[in-house]
Amino acid sequence: MFDKILIANRGEIALRVLRACKELGIATVAVHSTADADAMHVRLADESVCIGPPPSKDSYLNVPALLAACEITGADAVHPGYGFLSENARFAEILADHNLQFIGPKAEHIRLMGDKIEAKKTAKRLGIPVVPGSDGAVVSDDEAMAIAKAIGFPVLVKAAAGGGGRGMKVAQTPEDLAIALSTAATEAKSAFGDASVYLEKYLQKPRHIEIQVLGDGRGGAIHLGERDCSLQRRHQKVWEEGPSPALDAAQRKKIGLTVAKAMQELKYLGVGTVEFLYEDGEFYFIEMNTRIQVEHPVTEMITDIDLVLEQIRIAAGGDLPMTQDEVAIIGHSIECRVNAENPVTFRPSPGRIQQYHPPGGLGVRIDSAVYQGYVIPPYYDSLVGKLIVHGKTRAECLMRLRRALDEMVVEGVETTLPLFRALVREPAIIDGDYHIHWLEQYLAGQAAGG
Repeated sequence: MFDKILIANRGEIALRVLRACKELGIATVAVHSTADADAMHVRLADESVCIGPPPSKDSYLNVPALLAACEITGADAVHPGYGFLSENARFAEILADHNLQFIGPKAEHIRLMGDKIEAKKTAKRLGIPVVPGSDGAVVSDDEAMAIAKAIGFPVLVKAAAGGGGRGMKVAQTPEDLAIALSTAATEAKSAFGDASVYLEKYLQKPRHIEIQVLGDGRGGAIHLGERDCSLQRRHQKVWEEGPSPALDAAQRKKIGLTVAKAMQELKYLGVGTVEFLYEDGEFYFIEMNTRIQVEHPVTEMITDIDLVLEQIRIAAGGDLPMTQDEVAIIGHSIECRVNAENPVTFRPSPGRIQQYHPPGGLGVRIDSAVYQGYVIPPYYDSLVGKLIVHGKTRAECLMRLRRALDEMVVEGVETTLPLFRALVREPAIIDGDYHIHWLEQYLAGQAAGG
């Protein structure tokens, strides 16, 4: 086991990793920008190192500063959390060159799955169903048009190196395709330094289903069920739940075992999430995230498995915690991402939290690094915290979530709490009858007064 872990992140995920380290008896090092000097993970870590000014490129993305912090403190491993350097293959290689363990997948798998085109090819080779589309990057408008006509409009133009909805455009008709290609390529070049784009069939009302996996890097891998992340705004997840209300036991078992078998063949190491669009009983691979997910607590609540703790243990050479037959899905869990944003316009609302009261009670969990008097800085994401609830059934879970949302108090900044208080009372949400476009259609209707 590791002696000391440097946590190369901030906010709630840094605190989440710190807690897992403490439960394993591992010393912790917090790194922080000058804007995060008063952060909770900095206060609770055994040691802390300031690694630069507020901009991420000068602090949390500053690899020399992180290496220096490891050397100063004698850390022997680095946990990247999510975001920042968590899916940077070169960072993993640099750490290895300095005899530091990257707590995450092998660099080759990060690189492979980071390229969306290669990831799709690999998924197809491993027997994972994929969305119909181009086999690789399209090199001309004529090629794109031929592929689009073959798979049928509408089509989705996607950045090969993309994520988070950037470099992604829909072409509803042949007349839309040229501008969608140009716009997506320009966005992709600006955001990722790579203008390559590819085409996929645009599904009309799919669900977003993701499978959580855990691998030992030696050919052992299991799946831990699915999460439904279909409530999204601008391709960003807002509400996640598991199990999915759209799947039955047979579908759940089939896609889970398909993914687990693929990860065994890949000899995948650590935690990962394989994401699908699901429509009319069919699954279509879209990407794999080679890191811990923001929504990992949903899986933890329904499996009683500490994913971050297992991530650390497996990175240190440990075995899988159980066999596939021993994995049990218990009850239902829902997570709401409470952001410091205007609940109507979604404009970020940084500032000081004047009043803060997290909800409690049986089956209620808050993953947050804020506290009363904490100042949410304007330099990073606007996450206040994640409210996660668990119940024996989905109906009980929804009632518990309604109660917890009404109990939660965050004053001094605007938050998305009013949105969730409305959603949890919506008939479509209560029935589990929604898709990836539902939330944006709902918000448009609210804006129009409907």
